[in-house]
Amino acid sequence: MTAPARKFEAVAPKPPCSVPGLDPAAPYASRLSARSALYGDLCLLLDAVDGSPNSEILRAKVIDENCLARSSDSARRKIWQELKSRYRLDGSHPLFAAFWQEWQRCGSEPERGLTAYCLLALNDKLVADLGLEFLFPRLRRAPSELRANDVLAYIKASAPNHPEVAAWSEKTLSAVAQKYGASIRDFGLAKGAIRKTTVRPALYGAPTRLLARALRLIGTRDFDIVRAPVFRLIGLEESEIIDALGELNRQGALRFRMQGDVVELDLGGGS
Repeated sequence: MTAPARKFEAVAPKPPCSVPGLDPAAPYASRLSARSALYGDLCLLLDAVDGSPNSEILRAKVIDENCLARSSDSARRKIWQELKSRYRLDGSHPLFAAFWQEWQRCGSEPERGLTAYCLLALNDKLVADLGLEFLFPRLRRAPSELRANDVLAYIKASAPNHPEVAAWSEKTLSAVAQKYGASIRDFGLAKGAIRKTTVRPALYGAPTRLLARALRLIGTRDFDIVRAPVFRLIGLEESEIIDALGELNRQGALRFRMQGDVVELDLGGGS
């Protein structure tokens, strides 16, 4: 008797976990109003870590060892809290664990920047929505001017769906808009000091795999992953995802095959 054909579509092995950027009910946070994304500090911290980091190790690097060269204990504690809130710095959390796995696989600085941007967006609903709705068309038209006033207008227009925005002062709103543009530039998605213009990202394995892992964390089937709008964060239309995964398959960055409604997606590293 001939054995039935095997279906490769993966089933999430763990119950869904919280990924704020993918949660329609998640509130907006104004954490960017104080500082930008602190991407440079994140790089310094992660470069100082050996092995798999947990929250205690990362905290000790910042506060006890002062790897970020802050001048006082209070400044070290403040930068730790700001980094932790932006990037969920805890190796025991599935989202950061997925990021750490991909961070170690990055082969270039642009790939690292895009991977860190994806983590920030996945952990911050405002950054995610800005990326999916505001930044995406500007990435597609790159180079396209990135104006703080346009970011501000987007945030204000979101108030009916995010009443928390109404409680923010004009100073906070303006600061978020300004720091968002600076952060996007630091991640490599824009260039320019005063007048910022977008840069369309290249296709990289690590950020693509991180987005797929995040979708699996919330229980998304692989058949639905290949059509998920979250890939707009890296400049991909839904109609382009299958071709992009096919290209990464050819590069050896992941294993992907799709035949009809059967999807094989192997991200590597215990995905």
